[in-house]
Amino acid sequence: VYLVFTTNDFPWLTIIVVFPISAGSLMLFLPHRGNKVNKWYTICICILELLLTTYAFCYNFKMDDPLIQLSEDYKWIDFFDFYWRMGIDGLSIGTILLTGFITTLATLAAFPVTRDSRFFHFLMLAMYSGQIGSFSSRDLLLFFIMWELELIPVYLLLSMWGGKKRLYSATKFILYTAGSSIFLLIGVLGISLYGSNEPTLNLELLANKSYPVTLEILFYIGFLIAFAVKSPIIPLHTWLPDTHGEAHYSTCMLLAGILLKMGAYGLVRINMELLPHAHSMFSPWLLVVGTIQIIYAASTSPGQRNLKKRIAYSSVSHMGFIIIGISSITDPGLNGAILQIISHGFIGAALFFLAGTSYDRIRLVYLDEMGGMAISIPKIFTMFTILSMASLALPGMSGFIAEFIVFFGIITSQKYFLISKIFIIFVMAIGMILTPIYLLSMLRQMFYGYKLINIKNFSFFDSGPRELFLSISILLPIIGIGIYPDFVLSLASDKVESILSNYFYG
Repeated sequence: VYLVFTTNDFPWLTIIVVFPISAGSLMLFLPHRGNKVNKWYTICICILELLLTTYAFCYNFKMDDPLIQLSEDYKWIDFFDFYWRMGIDGLSIGTILLTGFITTLATLAAFPVTRDSRFFHFLMLAMYSGQIGSFSSRDLLLFFIMWELELIPVYLLLSMWGGKKRLYSATKFILYTAGSSIFLLIGVLGISLYGSNEPTLNLELLANKSYPVTLEILFYIGFLIAFAVKSPIIPLHTWLPDTHGEAHYSTCMLLAGILLKMGAYGLVRINMELLPHAHSMFSPWLLVVGTIQIIYAASTSPGQRNLKKRIAYSSVSHMGFIIIGISSITDPGLNGAILQIISHGFIGAALFFLAGTSYDRIRLVYLDEMGGMAISIPKIFTMFTILSMASLALPGMSGFIAEFIVFFGIITSQKYFLISKIFIIFVMAIGMILTPIYLLSMLRQMFYGYKLINIKNFSFFDSGPRELFLSISILLPIIGIGIYPDFVLSLASDKVESILSNYFYG
């Protein structure tokens, strides 16, 4: 048994991907009205999955190896020559661990959900499998299947447990994401069928193929549209504020913490790694779009009355830094983008959780109706303030170091002229100045003043042990990464070098 568990032949990734959805299916046999049983069963599955993932990675993943590890390759459909290919490298290990951590906390955050909780928790576990499957797929068609798998749970979570406009938001979400998936599928089929008698969907083999420039540009645009909707990149971002505004906050944690990161991951994994010449041509345009995105979202956010929509626009702004890091084509820039993916995963999930706990108490979503909550709920006020500081990139927090490394990546980039780099950095700096304005005004509207305190018989409970534990659990890695970013950077540094070698030596 010891030999089986410590050799690379053991199908770790298959078990990690299949376990949540399989164990979730067993919930159908649990009592229909046993809400507590469903909740604790789901949390146990998530914790067990996270421990299993951590164990597998600790004992089998070698930091200094940029090649694919824990690889599995099983023939699935003989007719299509379709394989179940799994494998991880430095790029996917951080996002898989982030997925496990955020999903576990999101299931804990979903404790107040009582209506049809059995189905709710099953959908969360199905989403868990789809997300880990996307990050560990080494086959393009398998990547597409996993990409689609997690859309269905999000649609159902949104349309069944959302706010008043949930059906409108759910429809908008599925139209955008399913529409973009058509471009992803066309790209997958095109890139696999081109230029060989034997079509291949193997990512390792595709990374070594070259294409005519026109064809590579067409593939690149197809993949870019698919990932731009998911990231989201403007102008394909309009589904995000509506979705966040209506979704239950545990769903928002998964959306902000993991779902948006899948788009950024796809940009690096497919657009950068498989199509380097097209990426080199498109990167100046992406740089401009990323810069506009930071300014646009930061200037639009203060106008949002809905608390969750304001936080959603801050997510759009922060994703701009990831796009800039990816388009800098430098070692620090890409490392900074990967660090920002992990950092914003924690910060975005934390802010939506705190927004949800505030809503549970006052049943208000509009900021101009709030005020004076700091005296009544000092613990939530403290956590909200600290995590808002993390979002505006306070030194010592993960957001600061990620944005700083992206800045450094742009400055050291050999691809752009000095004058254009100065202009981009200047505009990015304006975006960073706007960020404190909308976050601090949000805190002022929620917690200061006398509005709620003047209402007679006004009282509610402060953060309980579960909510406090959850907030601190997310805060600790944010501070940990801010103080010691090498914890994340060391995972991906070798992989980043191997991706960038296509640009400088290819």
